[in-house]
Amino acid sequence: MSQMDRSVEVVRGFNRFYTNAIGVLREGHLDSPFSLTEVRVLYELAHREGTTAAELAAELRLDAGYLSRMLQGFQRQGLIDRRPSESDGRRSLLSLTARGRETFAPLDTRAREEIRPLLAPLATADRGRLLESMTTIQRLLGSPPKEEGPYLLRNHQPGDMGWIVHRHGVLYAQEYGWDETFEALVARIVAEFIERFDPKAERCWIAEKDGEILGSVFLVRKSKTVGQLRLLLVEPRARGLGIGSRLIEECERFARQVGYRRIVLWTNHVLRDARRLYEKAGYRLVKEEPHHSFGHDLVGQTWELKL
Repeated sequence: MSQMDRSVEVVRGFNRFYTNAIGVLREGHLDSPFSLTEVRVLYELAHREGTTAAELAAELRLDAGYLSRMLQGFQRQGLIDRRPSESDGRRSLLSLTARGRETFAPLDTRAREEIRPLLAPLATADRGRLLESMTTIQRLLGSPPKEEGPYLLRNHQPGDMGWIVHRHGVLYAQEYGWDETFEALVARIVAEFIERFDPKAERCWIAEKDGEILGSVFLVRKSKTVGQLRLLLVEPRARGLGIGSRLIEECERFARQVGYRRIVLWTNHVLRDARRLYEKAGYRLVKEEPHHSFGHDLVGQTWELKL
C-alpha cells in the first residue's frame, strides 16, 4: 500500500470515528425530525441576514434540485420566508421566519450540549491540543480563517520567553518533524536576547488576545546598521488573520526608527508560509545554502530588506 493509500485510510478511519462520536448516523439529527443536511441549512439561514438558494448550494456543495425541494418543504412548514432582492428582482432572498427561529433554537442548543460530554473529561492542556488540531485540519483543508476580535501587540514580559521556546519546539515538531535540537537553538537565542537586551536597538513583540498569546517576533541588533528579524511565530489557530504581516511590519517600523539600513533574516526553504510573508513585505532572497539540522536535510535561506 502506498503512502497516499495509507493516508486515505487514516482519513476514512477518522471520519468513521468522528461521525459516530457526534451521532451523525442517527436517523433524525439531534433527535429531531430533520436530517443532518436540513439542520445545516437551517443553521446557515439562522446566521445570515439574507442569502439565495444558489449561494447556499454553492457553499454547501448541494445539488440545486435537492436543495430546492428541501426549501419548498421548509416553506410549507412556515420555517422560511422568501423576498425579492432589492438589487435584482430575479433573485429571492431566504431567511428564517419567527417560527423557523423558534424551531432552530433548541436544535442549536442541543448541538452544543452534545459536544460538552466529549470535551468535559479532557484536561485543559489536552482540550487545547484537540482544538488546535481541529483548527489545523480546517486550515490545511482550505477552510477560510475565522474572523477574530482585535488583538494587541505588547513588549515581552516575564514568562514569555519560556512560552516562545515551548511553542517553537512543539509546533516545528508537529508541522515539520524537527527534533529537540531546534528547541535548543531557540532557547539559546532567547537567552542571549534577555542577557544582552538593548531596548534602544532591540525589541520583542508579543501578539495577544484575551490574555492568550497568538504570536511573537524579535528584532535584534546584528551591527550598527543592520537589524535581524528572528523567531517569527503565529499560532495555527490565528493564521490568516494578518498577525504575521503585522509583526513583520512592526520590525520594519522599529528598524527605521532606530536607524538601521537593512534587516536580514535566516529561514529555511520548507517554511513556505513565512517566506511568502517576507516576500510580500519586500524582502529579497540573497543566499541559499544546504545544511543538515534538526534531523533533516534543509536549505537555509538568507533574506534581506533594504530600508
